[in-house]
Amino acid sequence: MERFIENAMYASRWLLAPIYFGLSLGLLALGLKFFQEVFHILPNVFAMSEANLILVILSLVDMALVGGLLVMVMLSGYENFVSQLNISAGTEKLSWLGKMDSSSLKMKVAASIVAISSIHLLKVFMDAKNIPESKLMWYVIIHLTFVGSAFAMGYLDKLTKHDA
Repeated sequence: MERFIENAMYASRWLLAPIYFGLSLGLLALGLKFFQEVFHILPNVFAMSEANLILVILSLVDMALVGGLLVMVMLSGYENFVSQLNISAGTEKLSWLGKMDSSSLKMKVAASIVAISSIHLLKVFMDAKNIPESKLMWYVIIHLTFVGSAFAMGYLDKLTKHDA
């Protein structure tokens, strides 16, 4: 009975596979939204103010960072928790593939969240005259919370790896 339960629990990792595949569909949706925004900007680029153009470009950078985060989580999560990816010999392989454990993935996700939050905060600051001061304060507090959390996670990770 114990062997059956252990085998069933181990096999249940495959329930994550459709979730990781779903992230690839999210990546597709993000790509479609990215190019929708690009096609929306191009005809109006000369009519836009410099500040508005920068805000739109920051949104595109934000989407690119989220896309990279999705790829990291999708591929590393699959490799760490479901099965090793079998990449053909002639196919280019990402250098970090197979080398990122759940701890380093967590740190990459935290760093990506801080970068995404930084871009969002920069967008908010560029439009600061239209945003109430109390909201600006909360944006900064939330961003600093992300920065502090990422720093704390990195520090704790360093402490645990140093002790090991």
